[in-house]
Amino acid sequence: MVPAQSLTSTRNQISQIEQCIQSCLDCHRRICLETITYCLLKGGTYANLKQIRLLQDCAEICQTAANFMARNSDMQKTIWNACAEICLKCAEICEWFGKDQMMKSCAEACRQCAEFCVLMVMRPPHHDLPLAIDHNFIAGTVEP
Repeated sequence: MVPAQSLTSTRNQISQIEQCIQSCLDCHRRICLETITYCLLKGGTYANLKQIRLLQDCAEICQTAANFMARNSDMQKTIWNACAEICLKCAEICEWFGKDQMMKSCAEACRQCAEFCVLMVMRPPHHDLPLAIDHNFIAGTVEP
């Protein structure tokens, strides 16, 4: 029989992982990809090649981080660190646009994703953690 405290701890860790996955997927699907389209349509300084590449990098690392968490990869910590770093850089660049609501939303989502990834890096490792995650949701075939 599993002690109640251990079961609660496991549930909390699964919840943290699911929240991090959700944050990564939101940053990827709903924010960075939409912001790329928005910037390209706006043109000018919004369509700066360096910025577009960083948004693409951010979208990709967020998707990768979600994928690594979904399969409980042994390399998660490396990806979380990379994701946090790239998301923070992306947030900084988006903040350059001041009051533009789309760019502010992107910066906020990137910062939130970075925060979750940092929390994941700092949590104690549990490689045997059973993940009760809907893999159809991760693959994008089911809406949240």
